[in-house]
Amino acid sequence: MRLLFILPLLLLASPGRADPCDELPKPSVTIKRIDERLSYNTEYSYKSLTNIGASLTRPGKQVLGLTRGNATVSFASNTPSIIDPTGRWECASPQITLIFGFSPLTVYVAREFPEGTCAYKEIREHEMRHVETYQKHIASIEKELTESLNARFASGTVWRGPVGQTAARLRQELDARWAPYVQRQIKRVDEAQAKIDTAEEYERVANACGGEISKVLRGKS
Repeated sequence: MRLLFILPLLLLASPGRADPCDELPKPSVTIKRIDERLSYNTEYSYKSLTNIGASLTRPGKQVLGLTRGNATVSFASNTPSIIDPTGRWECASPQITLIFGFSPLTVYVAREFPEGTCAYKEIREHEMRHVETYQKHIASIEKELTESLNARFASGTVWRGPVGQTAARLRQELDARWAPYVQRQIKRVDEAQAKIDTAEEYERVANACGGEISKVLRGKS
């Protein structure tokens, strides 16, 4: 069936004449990483943060701080095209932009530990390790994403088929195949994040600042 799509367009170029589809720009892929300013939130109690982060927390542990990054993937596409004289066939050149990263990216510190205290500093420093892990991971997968998308879409060959169908085919493929693929690559960060929250690290932070944190957790002033 693919030959039936290609043949009419090939007939557009008579012997000695260039293929009209050569007038189109080459297919391209552009990759953009989200570079969003980190935000901080100190509105929640440690009990509320424990509930919010329950799926990520070791059983029986209180969450003093939390880093939440919303994995964001979006594709923008444009398909300049040329329609053959019969109005039945077209050639089109996918121009794709991938925007990916974490948006928003927020660090939470429990309100029981106000900014300026030793406890706030310790908790924030721990959470900044998570922030750094998010950022490094996004940078590390950019090359793989670029190579995979270029191999599929930026081979230099235009798409050919029935008129009006190319843009829909492209969007369907981006939504069904490539957006989930990028999401999976981003989710690989979870393993690295889990290595930060060891039992030893929980104990170190809870007992930091001369017992300042552990006193709050025990309900003492």
